[in-house]
Amino acid sequence: MRDLPLNALRAFASVYAHGGIRAAARELGVAHSSISRHLKELEAWTGTPLTRESTGRRGLAFTQQGEALGKATLAGLREITHAADAVREARSATSVVLSTTPSFAARWLLPRLPALEATHPDLEVSVIVDQKLSDLDGGAIDVAVRIGKGPWPGLDCEPLMDDALYPVMSPAFWQKSRRPAKPAQLARLRLLHDRDPQAAWAVWRDACGPPGLDVRAGPRFASSDILLRAAMQGQGVALARHRLASDDVAAGALLRPLGALSVTIAEAYWIVRPRQTDVRPAVAAVIDWLKEQAHA
Repeated sequence: MRDLPLNALRAFASVYAHGGIRAAARELGVAHSSISRHLKELEAWTGTPLTRESTGRRGLAFTQQGEALGKATLAGLREITHAADAVREARSATSVVLSTTPSFAARWLLPRLPALEATHPDLEVSVIVDQKLSDLDGGAIDVAVRIGKGPWPGLDCEPLMDDALYPVMSPAFWQKSRRPAKPAQLARLRLLHDRDPQAAWAVWRDACGPPGLDVRAGPRFASSDILLRAAMQGQGVALARHRLASDDVAAGALLRPLGALSVTIAEAYWIVRPRQTDVRPAVAAVIDWLKEQAHA
């Protein structure tokens, strides 16, 4: 360990990862000459060339020895990075990391967090916005709330709450559109689409009509939050999830032109955890609170 040229190995790992000296220098924030110097130092230390001129588009290629050392060094440094991050982010027994989607975090979770802090002042809840479930295996996330058709394999999944779909629009757009009040009148309006397949206009058309509703036309938005903001700006009529739109409907920023007509989505939201035998008391408290809020 004492004799390892660690700085040179770090520089070489970056060269190997990016396939060039310039990119490695940019990543490490040093001069090109510094990376070249480390590379020569490492070749002198190993006693063998690690790189060679490339005949292809890339200006740098690696010898067999360079490939072996590059893979091993890069893997080792990544493992060290992960371990160091875990140590730096070590949490107390009362801390909980909750992962969810951007729209659910902004429109349902964050407005309710003050209530959790009031009833559980000892808890420290951190919210991570992420669409993927794969990150639950790393141990950095304690619990997640996900929207979709669960359960998902390899994870502990429990239904949290259902949802309902209904059209919403801004009061100004409703007036401009001659106050539509029947499903058939949706056919002449500009539809705003959510990329969420459970909240697609085809779901509404099949359940409530009209049968000839053209669900292909109209802009599509990457999140329910952006979709609802577009509707509030009068850009068209959106098919909204009740759990995400109810506050804006109650405040009058959005209205439901078709009244109480809606389509129910059963088991729309799920509590998801990595599979494990024990659940920390702090995590159990957050899960119980989520269930209370869902059924309030």
